[in-house]
Amino acid sequence: MTSQAHKINGVSLTAMVVTTAIGSGIFALSSDLAVAASPGAAIISWTIVGFGILMLAACLNNLLNKRSDLEGIFSYGKAGFGSFVGFISGWGYWMSAWLGNVAFATVFMSTLGYFFPFFQHGNSPQSIFVASILAWALTFLVNHGIESAALMNTVITVCKLIPIFTFIIVAAILFNGHIFTAQFWGNLRGSVTFGAIAPQIRSSLMIMMWVFVGIEGATVLASRAKSRKIAGRSTLIGVSCLLLIYVLASILPYGYLPRAELVQMKQPAMVYIFEEMVGQWGGSFISIGLLISILGAWLSWTMLPAETLGMMAEQGLLPKRFAKKNKHGVPTLALMTTACMVQGFMIVLVFAEKAYEFAYSLCTASIVVCYIIVAAYQIKYSWQNRSTKGNLLQMWIGIAALTFQFVGITLAGLQYLFICLVVYVPGIILYALTLKTNTGRYLNRLEWSASILIVSGAVITVAMMLMGRLSL
Repeated sequence: MTSQAHKINGVSLTAMVVTTAIGSGIFALSSDLAVAASPGAAIISWTIVGFGILMLAACLNNLLNKRSDLEGIFSYGKAGFGSFVGFISGWGYWMSAWLGNVAFATVFMSTLGYFFPFFQHGNSPQSIFVASILAWALTFLVNHGIESAALMNTVITVCKLIPIFTFIIVAAILFNGHIFTAQFWGNLRGSVTFGAIAPQIRSSLMIMMWVFVGIEGATVLASRAKSRKIAGRSTLIGVSCLLLIYVLASILPYGYLPRAELVQMKQPAMVYIFEEMVGQWGGSFISIGLLISILGAWLSWTMLPAETLGMMAEQGLLPKRFAKKNKHGVPTLALMTTACMVQGFMIVLVFAEKAYEFAYSLCTASIVVCYIIVAAYQIKYSWQNRSTKGNLLQMWIGIAALTFQFVGITLAGLQYLFICLVVYVPGIILYALTLKTNTGRYLNRLEWSASILIVSGAVITVAMMLMGRLSL
């Protein structure tokens, strides 16, 4: 057990929340958001998403403190609604983790394209080939017990934050109010109503939700704080800092370049916008920082999905062999299964029109399933213990988080959720076989009904893709 002297203080924990949650998404945010929304609609969208994410962070922190006996974010689903819901949550979290690696791969190759133009299209055959070599190399390193040393994490943090803060400072200095307000609500004519800007807000939701994927990892760090009060405060402050950084990095460019020019920026947009601001050295500066940042995150997130499968196997949701570890303490089968899925989707990305957007949208859609289950358990747990002071407030926080996640995925990414159903099919088969081994039976009536719905949705999705009704 960690001694009090070695526990983390509030400032350090807040910094850890920020650095662990920031990934590659912020570097592409400016252009992605400009495609979706005007400055006014983007600000409204950030307000909505910010509120929803803060409610989710509050749920995660509350459950971490009150159910510290549960291990793994999917365990909330299992504890609250049974093994099948726990499997659904865990499989969704696993999908999100390795799909995030696919997104890392595409943006890494696009960034490499700044120095080597034939890699500019992150999903070209040559880009996928090189990204595949990198992915398997990282898998090999992780399988031999090499994760991330403290020195490496320090270097990665510096390479991640210095370019972002430099970009924000320069963008603030060069900010032009006339450019910013020229098309504040886009090309709308006449009176500006919510109905007129709602499509812009809808288009922004998936982009904004993606950059907060991983917030649950930051919340888990709160268990290492000096007290629960410090943990709760630091986690919420950290999420608030993240929100501020994302807002500044995405909104300030509207005051430097017209929206039409931001839309045309190559990805990752921050590289090319900063080059426009300060000259060619700026593009190289951001690119080098981004490449190091992605490699560090990619290494860490190579292990995360394998650990998730291993934990699910230990809790009886998947076959035990997924939990078997090699001499380095790594669940090799889980790691190799994940690597094969990453490889398969990299090949699929060759046929995707917008590879990076496709990858992060699938990643976000799959983890939202997990977040919805977490919020639902927060509501159930708080209601069951409503006589305890503060739990009625926590119930309403859970309702707010659940509403945000459900509405967000319904409006912005329902088609991506349908595609995720396809990956659930082999998982359900593994879950049913595990259940048979452990209990002597397959699925119960409710589990059969849910499985039939999921498989039917997957079949319909594949059929629509083959008929061209659902495009990648």
